[in-house]
Amino acid sequence: MRWRAAAAAIAVTGLAGAAQAAEEPGGWQFEFTPYLFASSLSGKTGALGVEADVDMSFGDILDHLDAGFMAAFEARKGRWGFGVDAVYFKLEDEKARAWQGPLGIGTATGELQATMTQQIAQLYVTRRSFYRVGTLDLVGAARYTQLDTDLDLVTATGGLLPGGARALSAGKSWWDVAIGARGRLRVADRWTMVSYADVGAGGSDLTYQVLLGLDWQASKSLAVKGGYRLFYQDYEDDGFVWNMAARGFYLGLGIAF
Repeated sequence: MRWRAAAAAIAVTGLAGAAQAAEEPGGWQFEFTPYLFASSLSGKTGALGVEADVDMSFGDILDHLDAGFMAAFEARKGRWGFGVDAVYFKLEDEKARAWQGPLGIGTATGELQATMTQQIAQLYVTRRSFYRVGTLDLVGAARYTQLDTDLDLVTATGGLLPGGARALSAGKSWWDVAIGARGRLRVADRWTMVSYADVGAGGSDLTYQVLLGLDWQASKSLAVKGGYRLFYQDYEDDGFVWNMAARGFYLGLGIAF
């Protein structure tokens, strides 16, 4: 079902290509875009047989955010584009809404706190078609994820973590490949609607993201970008679990040079 939803979202981006081809620009173009992704997190994380449910609003994330950085860079010449989208964040001492010990033992019998550090770097290449009212890019991407999870049992009636321990730490890194599309449609002077979707797998059983936004061209070199984004990963390996959806609004500033 998730595959169908992601495939349908990719198909929607084709709406950008509804006019005749126009002449493509020459020379290299570059854009750097720092941005804020005001997302919530919902899903499940775990290590060594201990799984914790996570349900954090953006307000919760701000309360527990230790560090964060998000930015994208793209270089383009003619029909071809090359870029990277990087995300880093560290959340400390978030209380799990519910949790289970090995084999389901110890459900909700103590207070479990999770510290999560995630780094994501997506490298991508695009092939563009030009139209009078917009563009359509086909996208191929390789996405690297590094994730570290620390689980700390703060209060409990006994030692319920594996081996009677009160703290567990585990980390994983993996690559996914994804295909997708990005459409840009001029809707008014200085205003452009942007849609993006991709779907992939690799280390993850499934990963996808969907974005719908609006860009305002403040000047020749500056563009304000805002919209809504959903990013999902389903990864499990050797007792390590990261089944998580990040969703929310984003706001960024594109700097062209």
